[in-house]
Amino acid sequence: MGDHNIIKSKKQAPLPLVTRFKLLMFKLIRNACTRPDGTVNRRLFSLIDFKTSAPATKLIKTIQVSTSDITIDPSRNLWFRLFIPSHAEKLLPLIVYFHGGGFSNYGADSKVYNDLCVHLAAAVPAVIVSVNYRLSPEHKYPSQYEDGFDVLKFIDSNILPAKIDLSNCFIGGDSAGGNIAHHVTVRAVEKAEEFSKIRIIGMVGLQPFFGGEERSESEVRLTKAPLLSVKQTDVFWREFLPEGADRDHPAANVFGKNINHDFPTSLVVVGGNDPLQDWDRRYVEWLKSSGKCVEVTEYPNAFHGFYAFPEVPEFDLLIHRVATFVHKQ
Repeated sequence: MGDHNIIKSKKQAPLPLVTRFKLLMFKLIRNACTRPDGTVNRRLFSLIDFKTSAPATKLIKTIQVSTSDITIDPSRNLWFRLFIPSHAEKLLPLIVYFHGGGFSNYGADSKVYNDLCVHLAAAVPAVIVSVNYRLSPEHKYPSQYEDGFDVLKFIDSNILPAKIDLSNCFIGGDSAGGNIAHHVTVRAVEKAEEFSKIRIIGMVGLQPFFGGEERSESEVRLTKAPLLSVKQTDVFWREFLPEGADRDHPAANVFGKNINHDFPTSLVVVGGNDPLQDWDRRYVEWLKSSGKCVEVTEYPNAFHGFYAFPEVPEFDLLIHRVATFVHKQ
């Protein structure tokens, strides 16, 4: 049920030199930031988590995208960055986006996510709301899901400075943000009566972060994949899930029951060099078995987090793929 596209490419195609250099530097600094218990020293991590400020404008080809930050609740540092493409002569779709980072790193002002959202806003075109949610381990489950839902409620009850069609709303995210996007979408469709304007018509999961106590074949096989390892994902789950919970907690292992019948059409992006790929495929099959429409795109050479590297060929392919998905709904 839905499309399944595998982008043909040569196996083991070499990464661009600049990408390999970035990955090497990330690995060195990440190792230096990692404490013996696996948690990350955020002060040191800031050496690779470059921040951007708003308001600002950026030109993508011929489209100018303006950004601004809107605060929802300063007591929990809940805010979002708004991306508005300049050629908005008609009502545009809205994409509410949740960044990745294992629930514990990055923010809406991180350069990698600012750049990704700027490109999406220009290419789709769409208004993007990039959510700055609370981070673990200081804020465990379900803080991130609650923040996401509260952002939807805020948008539904406030007028944003953009031409937005709130009945044409998409929820999206990558990695841990893809997990948040799923759970926020589930809650939003279950509580649809609480929304007077927003109508969610699509969910976008870029290498979404799911898991379980069992080890998948790809987790066992891809021990040397760039950026992400099973050891790291175990730490992410331990720092995020409630005390005493294991990886079969329903926040991680979502496959225990059928999903709400109003869950929208989904786009799931899978990377062939991503240890999470088997969980992503299981997620797709679970959605299909629940009667949901799912579109799947696989990039055989893509490692986890490839969308943070605009020089890799899959970056432009991804931007175009998301735009195509939004236009079809």
